[in-house]
Amino acid sequence: MSVNPDLVERVFAPTSPYLVGREKVREFARAVFATDPQHTDVDAARALGYADVVAPPTFAMVIQDLTLQQLLGEPDSGIALERTVHAEQRFRYTRPIVAGDELVAQLSVTGIRAFGKGAMVTSEAEIRDVEGEHVVTAVSVLLVGGEDA
Repeated sequence: MSVNPDLVERVFAPTSPYLVGREKVREFARAVFATDPQHTDVDAARALGYADVVAPPTFAMVIQDLTLQQLLGEPDSGIALERTVHAEQRFRYTRPIVAGDELVAQLSVTGIRAFGKGAMVTSEAEIRDVEGEHVVTAVSVLLVGGEDA
């Protein structure tokens, strides 16, 4: 297994705050074909009780990506991007992401399982607003091929 098993339980530094922009939410909604008006129309979102447009559920990947970059950049990880496939993604929401939110994410590696010559690396990014309130936990599984795979 090429992945460093000592990554398990490693916790990375929190990311800098990410300001969720209205146009980013709209662009993301169009890209993933999320056609519900709450994703693009402020009035529709406000009618549902939100302060601004509501990001589609998978938008959390934008913030989680900042944490995965930390993991991929870790010199001792043994994870080579060219041998890595994003195999699984899950989200556990406390509340939706809304334009105007400032979000901070912190990644922890929760498991590594040998898989042939490679490994499956599971990580969780806790995404909170700048007041420290939980918004979503994004769970990813990366499948990392071995060097000879």
